[in-house]
Amino acid sequence: MLNIYISGEDGVLQEINEFAKGAWVHLTAPDEEEIQKVVQSLGIPADFIRDPLDEEERSRIDKEGDNLLIIVDIPILENEGSRDEQYITIPLGMIVTPDLFITVCLKETPIVQQFITNKIKNFYTYMKTRFILQLLYRISTYYLTYLKQINRKTSKLENKLQESMQNQELFSMLSLEKSLVYFTTSLKTNNLVTEKLLKNQYLKMYEEDQHLLEDVIIENKQAMEMTEIYSHILSGMMDAFASVISNNVNHVMKVLTSFTIVLTFPTMVASLFGMNVPLPFEHYRHAFLIILLLSLLLSCITAMIFWKKKYF
Repeated sequence: MLNIYISGEDGVLQEINEFAKGAWVHLTAPDEEEIQKVVQSLGIPADFIRDPLDEEERSRIDKEGDNLLIIVDIPILENEGSRDEQYITIPLGMIVTPDLFITVCLKETPIVQQFITNKIKNFYTYMKTRFILQLLYRISTYYLTYLKQINRKTSKLENKLQESMQNQELFSMLSLEKSLVYFTTSLKTNNLVTEKLLKNQYLKMYEEDQHLLEDVIIENKQAMEMTEIYSHILSGMMDAFASVISNNVNHVMKVLTSFTIVLTFPTMVASLFGMNVPLPFEHYRHAFLIILLLSLLLSCITAMIFWKKKYF
């Protein structure tokens, strides 16, 4: 999908139909026709469009002539609201040309939607450097937001696992741990890109832009630290609760085994007195009651012994 936006005189974002100076071109999972239209109309390398569409593409900066490509990984939540929801990262390409600014992404993301819906203050499509820094800042804050969500989900799973004997909660934790691995890898490469932007003169920056980029680097490093902390916590919790689930199962098996032993004595006594041979009390009219009491007595004694040993 190809959309073209431009900031109006009042600062409100407007969608237009043709390429114009100072406009923002946003490509979401574009087809070949849309890619060729942008490449031929704006004279940018086709690889600048295709590279961000590769899910495995790493974060990097590339410059060819007057065109600059910046690729960073952004976090998204897949299958939101379902049991299979998962946090992953995908590349976002930002292309700076002499006249326009272009973004390329495989999927529509809430980060880009915030710019489209005019929720970002002091956002203008013709201020390309500021636009890049604002995007990078929103990406860093979304990492922090998703990390907080992961932490809350971990706490909920912790409460469930204390009484659980199933593997579903462990699978959920494994999914969260996998998300943290994605975040760790992506944040590290994003951090290299932002520091490279700070050290090299890829973009013309004013003092305010420098401060914004420094804020981006701080937010990114904070997200990296939080990701590493949560990853260590989650890894330890998975090991601990794998043992908890095993102990829960062992406890249930111990209780069932104890009940089986307790019920063995009535069965054994009943079997002995059910034989077709001469037996004690066979002519006594209260024999059934005596046998019943004997069975209960043996079961109670066994149950009390198990109770004192905390088998129940």
